[in-house]
Amino acid sequence: MKRTILTGILVVAAGCSALMAQKGNKNQQSQQQAPAQPAGPRVKSQEEAKAVNALIQSQTAGPDAIIKAADDLLTRFADTEFKEIALTFEAEAYQKKGDFARAEVIDEDILKVNPKSYQASLQLGELIVNHTGENDLDKADKLAKVQKLLNQTIQDLKSAEKPANTQLTDEQWSGYKKAETAQAQADLARAALLDKKYDDAIAQFKAAGDTDPQPAYQAYLAMAYQKAGKNDEALAICSKILSDPQTNPAIKGYVTNVQKAANAAKGAAAPK
Repeated sequence: MKRTILTGILVVAAGCSALMAQKGNKNQQSQQQAPAQPAGPRVKSQEEAKAVNALIQSQTAGPDAIIKAADDLLTRFADTEFKEIALTFEAEAYQKKGDFARAEVIDEDILKVNPKSYQASLQLGELIVNHTGENDLDKADKLAKVQKLLNQTIQDLKSAEKPANTQLTDEQWSGYKKAETAQAQADLARAALLDKKYDDAIAQFKAAGDTDPQPAYQAYLAMAYQKAGKNDEALAICSKILSDPQTNPAIKGYVTNVQKAANAAKGAAAPK
């Protein structure tokens, strides 16, 4: 998942911590008007402020440090207003460590705290898609859950408000929401592919590309067309991508393989 939005969350945390530091000096500033309390989650004590600061600082120290700082905050301050943020950091840290099962559990915990956490529903849906096998006995149940999670993500992103005190501009916030929405649509397409619902996959990859024009979504769309047996459509997209000198080499390599598969399928189907 993209981490741009976490910039705004960190600013909120830093602002709250700074506020507590100012309150700690209130005896020296008794003649001055107290600063306004910022919107968003707030710390309730100097000790909690230190724990929140430690969580912020852990972001540059790697997944284990993040997990330790998040656990410390959540254990010592069970009623912290930063619970969702701490769990979000922790889920992403476990994902980076490759502990996907633990990341899924924490994403579920986030959704208990905030059922409209589009970050948690998107990450959880994505994790399930990534770790669902073609022959899993519970594949149908998993894919049904993915559909519910990702459709909820898309709906929640529509009404999501820019985090308080964030440094993101309105344009950046709009771009972030589009990128996350497109990712959810692409993940829905991947789920449809697992279910061999190729027309649904094509529709979702198209939607992702319309929401956030990216060569990768066009490459996946070509792949979906090819798997659906619509090789001419796949080849048309492949030619367009491969003719663009700005296309990332990795995407070109992927598209070249799709092109080969489409040509091979057409050749096999041609009259002898």
